[in-house]
Amino acid sequence: MRIDISGTYAKTVLVSVLIAGLSCCAKTHAAGKNAASAAAALSLVPVTRAARADLSADVVLTAEFQPFQQVDLMAKVAGYVRSIKVDIGDRVHEGQVLATLEIPEMEDDLARGAAAIDQADAEIATASDELHRAEAVHELAHLSYNRIADVLKREPGLVPQQEVDEARSRDVIAEAQVSAAKSGLHTAEQRSRVARADQARVQTLHNYMTITAPFDGVVTRRYANEGSMIQAGTASQTQAMPIVQLSQNNLLRLILPVPESAVSRVHVGETVEVRVSSLGRNFPGRVARFSGDIQQSTRTMDTEVDVPNAALTLIPGMYAEVNLRVDERPNALSVPLDAVDRNGTSTRVYTVTASGVIHIVPVTLGLENDRLVEVRSGLRDGDIVVVGRRTGLTDGQQVQVKSLVAQVH
Repeated sequence: MRIDISGTYAKTVLVSVLIAGLSCCAKTHAAGKNAASAAAALSLVPVTRAARADLSADVVLTAEFQPFQQVDLMAKVAGYVRSIKVDIGDRVHEGQVLATLEIPEMEDDLARGAAAIDQADAEIATASDELHRAEAVHELAHLSYNRIADVLKREPGLVPQQEVDEARSRDVIAEAQVSAAKSGLHTAEQRSRVARADQARVQTLHNYMTITAPFDGVVTRRYANEGSMIQAGTASQTQAMPIVQLSQNNLLRLILPVPESAVSRVHVGETVEVRVSSLGRNFPGRVARFSGDIQQSTRTMDTEVDVPNAALTLIPGMYAEVNLRVDERPNALSVPLDAVDRNGTSTRVYTVTASGVIHIVPVTLGLENDRLVEVRSGLRDGDIVVVGRRTGLTDGQQVQVKSLVAQVH
């Protein structure tokens, strides 16, 4: 009897092949799963590259605006305010009349001075006439004496000696009268000069009755009103009341306390940026002057920055911040601040090789700002460094690299 086993055998072989295929797929899937698990076990770290950047260091100093100059306008002479032509907030120009005083006795002084000048001029005229008369008398007496002297020389004894002596005496007396007349004229001229000087003094005081602006500015205070009695503003009378207060606000001052460490880097003429937070605007300024002396109590040096204010947008008393540049490093190799590990005794960074291996590298730092720090040694341009948290990272560790973090310049 014959038995056909071909169908059964084929089925058995097919089942065996399927089992082997399934086993192979299972092994492949397991291997892939194990590889993915191993990859997932590696730490994922954010990185960036060390790159070149222009670095600068600024010191932020705060001060309040002050007028470029400010003055209380006083009266040189005492009197009543006849009129006052300005009020608080008015803009005035140099030489503009702000107020006038009334001093009744000043007019009398001017009239008295004019009369004294007229009197002195009259005395000069009288003295001049007296001099001319004395000179004429002297000329006649001198001529008579010379004639008698000539006759006496030609004919001795013809003229009595007494007559000669009398002629000579008249000549000497006339000459003395000429000298006296000249002295009188000189005295009259001196009186005239004194009278004119006195009138000029009174006129000068009279001019002080008009109060004018010494510079372009803004009236910031008004002390007096029409009819107010104003005392003379002299040093010995400190209670004298001013008329108005005038401030020059088209140019303002900022007096900055520059720290001792930055004093050597302050230069006159340097431009600075002035930030006024209350206005939300920046204004240009210029280092105009500095005291050249460090205050012992604060270890700072007063440095003045002039800020133009033609539109009077800025008001004295406003606070402002000034970024004073104290150092610069153009094209410096730099990394972000959070790439630097400052813990411990040395400063270091964590670099990552192309194969993803961590290396801890000591570095020497230089200038830094609020975002970047200069690396003077330890890194090369283009090196990949870890930024952010470095907890758990060790030298030689294999890591995964996250997308590069762009360095902010």
